Amino acid sequence: MTIEMIQYQDLKWYHILTPTEENLSYLKDNFHFHPLDIEDCRSKTQRPKIDIYDEYYFIILHFPYYDKVNRFLKTKEVKIFWGKDYIITVGNSHWVVRDLFNRAKDNKKLTEELLADSSDRLLYRILERILSETFILLTKIGEEVDTISRELFSKRAEKTIERISVTRKNIILLDTIFKPQLRLFHKFESGEIKGFVTDMEEYWGNILDYYQKIWDLVEDDKELIEGLSKTFDSLQTNKINEIMKVLTFISTTLLPLTFITGLYGMNVNLPFQGHPYAFWIVAGLMFCILGFLIFFFKRKRWM
Repeated sequence: MTIEMIQYQDLKWYHILTPTEENLSYLKDNFHFHPLDIEDCRSKTQRPKIDIYDEYYFIILHFPYYDKVNRFLKTKEVKIFWGKDYIITVGNSHWVVRDLFNRAKDNKKLTEELLADSSDRLLYRILERILSETFILLTKIGEEVDTISRELFSKRAEKTIERISVTRKNIILLDTIFKPQLRLFHKFESGEIKGFVTDMEEYWGNILDYYQKIWDLVEDDKELIEGLSKTFDSLQTNKINEIMKVLTFISTTLLPLTFITGLYGMNVNLPFQGHPYAFWIVAGLMFCILGFLIFFFKRKRWM
């Protein structure tokens, strides 16, 4: 796999989609990156972090994306080497990074727009584009939560359970993605990450505000889905209780009637057995018992 590159004046953006050992050796020999950072590029699962060096920064961030059927969210790593006159994106990055690089490669005007100022500004534009797409994704999650809220009292319990389970799983993933990265983005605004130019404070503040807004949406959706889940569980429990109440009433009323019919089905001498109106007497007794039970249950407000 070759290393793709676009350039405007002295600023370069390298993109390595599937880094080979040859590519990583090139980075190590020509940019003198730390061996541990090179090793991180070989791994596909790393925790979000920002390593600060004298000559460059190494950034690993996580962002969500939908699977092929737009149902479940997955995590994609974004690995970036950030130097004074270059940005290097490594690995099968988030689709936004790939799309932005490919469009810039084919569009000279976009290349000039992205690489016109500094590597700091280029990094800002990459992060801004990813966060913008992430915000759209969260809007879809919010719409799904609203749909669940509207369908909560519908009779399609299985469909509602499925929606709640899928949305809850996606929100949990979002929480695990964004929570550990919040402190990393605070480093930009706090000045701990200084960058290579001095006029980026407002831009980093904008990135942090964007990220904070996304985090707030995740927290809101998390609380909403938890509340909707508990409400739905309560509704289902109440429905089951009502069903059990009806079944218990039927069983309770039939029990003495079943006992009487079973008793008179035995081959023993019983009262009224030889009476010509024995059937109607027993039937009347059974109806009296049934009426008494119904009256008793209503008086106790059990039905």
